[in-house]
Amino acid sequence: MEKALILLFALGLAAGGIPPPAARAHAFPERAEPKVGSTVRSSPSMVRVWFDGGLEPAFSRIRVTDTNHQAVDKGDGRVGEKDHTVLEASLPALLSGTYHVSWIAISFDGHRTEGDFSFTVETPP
Repeated sequence: MEKALILLFALGLAAGGIPPPAARAHAFPERAEPKVGSTVRSSPSMVRVWFDGGLEPAFSRIRVTDTNHQAVDKGDGRVGEKDHTVLEASLPALLSGTYHVSWIAISFDGHRTEGDFSFTVETPP
């Protein structure tokens, strides 16, 4: 009898008769531009972070600060209009130095991830 119940349970799983557990979809970063920890020779005009899933524009944020924790982005951090897997912020011409990017990503299903990284601008003399 016990073997028969196990067999029926296994067949139910194989036939899709028992629903799988709910999927958890967090948006995790895949790449960034400028690259995480990189040194660039000229000031980038934009910072972008690409994620492995769509982001909720109303709640996702990106910010770029200098070593004094002062915002240096143009205050237009947003989810990409055409690509909802990217967070981006415009930058003015940056001086040589290290900059810090911090982000909060809320996936379409409401899961939150956050992180940060730095990059360095090293303009030629």
